[in-house]
Amino acid sequence: MTRSGKHILLLPGDGIGPEVVAEAVKVIDYLRGAGEIAVECDYGLIGGSACDECGVPLPDETLKAARRSDAVLMGAVGGPQYERLPRERRPEQGLLAIRRELGLFANLRPALSFAPLAACSALKEEKVSGLDLLIVRELTGGVYFGEPRGIRTASGGLREGYNTMVYREDEIERIARVAFDAAQKRGGKLCSVDKANVLEVSELWRDVVERVARDYPGVRLSHLYVDNAAMQLVREPKQFDVMVTSNLFGDILSDLAAMLTGSIGLLPSASLNGAGAGLYEPVHGSAPDIAGRQIANPLAAILSLAMLLRHSLGLPEPAARLERAVAAALARVRTADIAGGLAAVSTAQMGDAVVECYAG
Repeated sequence: MTRSGKHILLLPGDGIGPEVVAEAVKVIDYLRGAGEIAVECDYGLIGGSACDECGVPLPDETLKAARRSDAVLMGAVGGPQYERLPRERRPEQGLLAIRRELGLFANLRPALSFAPLAACSALKEEKVSGLDLLIVRELTGGVYFGEPRGIRTASGGLREGYNTMVYREDEIERIARVAFDAAQKRGGKLCSVDKANVLEVSELWRDVVERVARDYPGVRLSHLYVDNAAMQLVREPKQFDVMVTSNLFGDILSDLAAMLTGSIGLLPSASLNGAGAGLYEPVHGSAPDIAGRQIANPLAAILSLAMLLRHSLGLPEPAARLERAVAAALARVRTADIAGGLAAVSTAQMGDAVVECYAG
């Protein structure tokens, strides 16, 4: 039994978010019923669902509830019906805002190849079999948050868009330490990804990462330019253990890594602050084209719950058991995105299979 008073805020969001979060909640309910965890759960609004009901993508009530919680489990935000809204009211702004307001600077995105799915990867099976990669992405700085930014009329009457990529050395140091700590507990290798040959901000990034490396003599540090890193992830992905990079580069590379595992529907993520509180979400997005059809893969949401148990609730044993249950369920049943030659099961049936394997 866990310590009392733990609280999880559930933010199903948009598109397939409610469907996949429902399967993670199914796991939570089983764990509570079995006496393995003691948590309270509440629901809140974010993204398009919040815009529909409250007119803003991150209502004050949601932010207050998130600050009171030990962890937040989210589904997804966004949809084509919101694309014509003013930028500040679009669903994605709610996600950016909650990351900023909670200080969630460290995004952990594991890419793990489950043995039953090695043949489902976009690469040859021998390239991905046994893949266990962690991408550590800086989440609250860089070009997504830099100022000034906007669209203006330039000389000649033409419009131009502009954004600012900026990092302070303390922002780089704190994300580097998260990555070095992770590498120290894993295979002892860290690859820092930048574009130091053309970007001054990357020159600073590399300088700070090398300075932090002196405190971690047991970790082997290497550097790659982001274009080469993308090529190497496709050429030989198992050469990597932990990668650390900026907000923009991490956004792109982690989606590339998703296809190494067989489906983006398998990738969880954790966004953490310095106090251990975090927001956990699948990487796959809202997938509005399949929303409401019960064909979405809920495993990324369930694996995000496993990360929540480990990082924010301090429960490594249930987390590891849940990850093993996912692997066992994949040997039995698959959703449509990873079915291969098997008959596809529904979102709910996949969640049921994970619970059955956990109960074992």
